[in-house]
Amino acid sequence: MMQRRDLLKTGLAGICSLGMLQEALASGLPAAGFASAAPELAPLQGFNGSEALDARDLRVEGRLPAGLRGVYFRNGPGLMARGGERYQHWFDGDGLVQAWTFGADGVQHKARFVQTKKFRAETKAGRFLLPGFGTSFPDPASRLPVRAADDVNTANTSVLKMADGRLYALWEGGSAYELDPVSLAAKGPRVWSDGLAGMPFSAHPKVEADGTVWNFGTQAGQMVVYQISAQGQVLRSEVFPAPGHSAMVHDFVVSQRYLVFLLSPISMDMQALRGGASMLGAMRWLGQEATRVLVLDKADFTRRWVLEMPAAMVFHFGNAWDDGRQIHLDYVQARPLPAVNAELRQIMTGVRPSHQPSTPRFMRITLGASGSAGASQGHIELQTRDESVEFPVVDPRMVAQRYRHVYYPTAIDIGERWGYNGLMHLDLESGRRERFSFGNDVVVEEHVLVPKPGSSKEGEGWLLGLCYDSKARCSFASVFDAQALSAGPLAKVWLPYSVTYGFHGKFYAA
Repeated sequence: MMQRRDLLKTGLAGICSLGMLQEALASGLPAAGFASAAPELAPLQGFNGSEALDARDLRVEGRLPAGLRGVYFRNGPGLMARGGERYQHWFDGDGLVQAWTFGADGVQHKARFVQTKKFRAETKAGRFLLPGFGTSFPDPASRLPVRAADDVNTANTSVLKMADGRLYALWEGGSAYELDPVSLAAKGPRVWSDGLAGMPFSAHPKVEADGTVWNFGTQAGQMVVYQISAQGQVLRSEVFPAPGHSAMVHDFVVSQRYLVFLLSPISMDMQALRGGASMLGAMRWLGQEATRVLVLDKADFTRRWVLEMPAAMVFHFGNAWDDGRQIHLDYVQARPLPAVNAELRQIMTGVRPSHQPSTPRFMRITLGASGSAGASQGHIELQTRDESVEFPVVDPRMVAQRYRHVYYPTAIDIGERWGYNGLMHLDLESGRRERFSFGNDVVVEEHVLVPKPGSSKEGEGWLLGLCYDSKARCSFASVFDAQALSAGPLAKVWLPYSVTYGFHGKFYAA
């Protein structure tokens, strides 16, 4: 019989449709607490943590662009169960980082679990020893105490590769975890400077065209903001009290002159937390209160404006630009936190939730004449659309610059099925919408824009991301011409196996 590792490396055309690899991996996919009749939820079953996935000479359907050369790194929850226990929330799974290498000799795939301190301890014990962000376990006395955020760091949300060649797996509640960019082996948490050791470093850093990195973190009512050089040196940082309730801040946006945060009205019930609730379980949605719009001057972090808007749950932004007094930005508005959490707990048990779309929003902020800590001068205008979308991306060359194009996974006539099945391109100047649907057998994840070599015009590039074919029971990467989205994919690159759904990725040209 073919050995499991050999089977993983074959990359044989057609192996997916035969289902051979799925059967071979079945014994390694822990089923604790998971049973589903919804085929699109199968990847959420998760791996058992021992997998080292490698595949060479991947089968290409269609034709890959000759200029697409580099590595697409992607991160997301990969381990969902241990020792008969299962995480209750999708956000909790231990990070599985993938590397898709596009070269002259074809496409290769590699995936490794991030060997965090938590992951290593639980692997040795064969059981969960620490709570998840959205999961608490019984018998806390039999588990490890949580003394710092990095004790529960799953490094499962995104990736960042700096100009110095260092690669990081990111999680919003703790330190960035450095990985070897070739082997994906973990090197340990990154300490950016002595004074910032252990401070949270969010999973959504913004990287400008010159390589400057902006990021933030939140912890116990405090916010920290970072400006980091392309080579990884902290140029400036500031720690200050967060305005209002801000127990969960996932993303932010950067324009030429400003940092902008939308602080959703979420408080932390400390009594519930002390009583054994998970972090997410102890969060309280205050829908009657305002979402604070926090604006920081990039040149002086102490110059801050705080405006208010109706309660809104926001996970992801696209981009922002400003003319000195007005800031223009886009984001996706999700359902209130209780509805989001209910959905993400349902899918972890294999239950298909009812479809509750998140939708695009566009904001214009007019700032007052001056800003200082606690200032509240300004005015907000909002525009809405009704498409079901998430994970907005823009051309990476346009970060913190005036931009025209935004790209999203979208749901098109999916009925009762979970997830997104298509992609959407929105032209912000003309209002023109372009879409493509894979049909209801395919789940579409985030797609990033990869600029074409030698191009300079915004949007001249390819959309690259992952999909799961629930009928073939295999994952594939899809490549689109970003300027001809409705024509369909130029190529699909098939894995000889399925991988768990991820959150975010980045492409780095060779």
